Amino acid sequence: MLKKVLIANRGEIAVRIVRACAEMGIRSVAIYTEPDRYGLHVKRADEAYSLGEDALAGYLDPLRLVNLAVETGCDAIHPGYGFLSENAEFARLCEEKGVTFIGPKSAVIHGMGDKTQARDSMRGAGVPVTPGSDGNLANVDEALELAETVGYPVMIKATSGGGGRGIRRCDSAEELIQQYPRVISEATKAFGSADVFLEKCIVNPRHIEVQILADSHGNVIHLYERDCSIQRRNQKLIEIAPSPQLTPEQREYVGNLAVKAAAAVGYENAGTVEFLLSGNKVYFMEMNTRVQVEHTITEQITGVDIVREQLRIAAGLPLSYRQEDISYRGFALQFRINAEDPKNDFLPSFGRITHYYAPGGPGVRVDTAIYTGYDIPPYYDSMCLKLICWALTWEEVIARGKRALDDMRLRGVKTTAPYYQQILSHPDFEKAVFDTSFVPSHPELLNYSEKRHPSEIALALAAAIAAHMAA
Repeated sequence: MLKKVLIANRGEIAVRIVRACAEMGIRSVAIYTEPDRYGLHVKRADEAYSLGEDALAGYLDPLRLVNLAVETGCDAIHPGYGFLSENAEFARLCEEKGVTFIGPKSAVIHGMGDKTQARDSMRGAGVPVTPGSDGNLANVDEALELAETVGYPVMIKATSGGGGRGIRRCDSAEELIQQYPRVISEATKAFGSADVFLEKCIVNPRHIEVQILADSHGNVIHLYERDCSIQRRNQKLIEIAPSPQLTPEQREYVGNLAVKAAAAVGYENAGTVEFLLSGNKVYFMEMNTRVQVEHTITEQITGVDIVREQLRIAAGLPLSYRQEDISYRGFALQFRINAEDPKNDFLPSFGRITHYYAPGGPGVRVDTAIYTGYDIPPYYDSMCLKLICWALTWEEVIARGKRALDDMRLRGVKTTAPYYQQILSHPDFEKAVFDTSFVPSHPELLNYSEKRHPSEIALALAAAIAAHMAA
């Protein structure tokens, strides 16, 4: 088993990994830059080391992190998600220095990170992909010719892209000519590569992803699917497991496709295979070679501790489960509670949390690194916490989600929580009829009034009376 793990991340996912290590008797090492000096992951880890004043540079320096792991006696590095989690060079440096990278091999990360290479691998494995270019586009003329063949609308995508960046939809030749150089510019700035490819735009699909686990002994299993269709500008807001929209036949089909995809590329550790569903047609979109933000809801319905399995796999142990051991029970929702103002075009709302009270009760889980008095820094993702709710039925999990959102107290910053209440109350969501167009198709859901709890009103009145009497 691993003895000591450096966690190359911050925030709630770093805390999640610290907890898994503690349960397995593995020492944890946190890293931090100056804005994170008082971060919860720093407080909870067995050891913590500063990476300097710059908010981002330390988290994005693979050689420095690998060297720190060696210097502090770590035998493994867990990258979490974001930052360097899908950086093939980071994984390669770990391999070179004899530090176990808790994720797939560097060659697999590189192959799946290159979207055209990934599409080629999936074609070879018999996994359906969206119609589009066989490789990178040479110029806009090639893009125009191919777009006429597959039919508009089309998507221009960064070959090395991810996280919803480097993607533009084009509904006509004029838009394609206009957007082509913009995607190249965005791809170059964000990913250091100008390579782009084209694929048919699947209009208003359902976004379904399958969680897989694979070990170094040739075992690959899936843990069923998640529905990530409730999203805004390619950024997920509410995730669901399993999808309430799939038939048992579709569920079995996408699960088997994901296992086939992982086996075809020699995958190891936890990963996610993402698909677009249009009617009964299923198309491979991409493979995420890391633990996902939304791994929590898969854990809730299957009972499998995914991060624990990651640590076991990295230690060379076989999977704890066979496919026939995996079943699911009920439904789970995950709400990404972001420090954003939905009524102001989701503008980030960074600052000090003046009051935080976590929701609880049956079937409620919170993954977070915030606390009362914590300052949300403006340098990172705006997510404050992940609120996860589980219940036996779809109707019950919606009711529990509403109750948990109402239970939560998070003051000092604007959050997306009241907006999620509106989504849960929409008839289409209640009937489990939605796709990726749900959020943009319902701008009226932003016309909500923020409700204040009676106790908060009473406190405000008491404070006002006290101030008046003092005067």
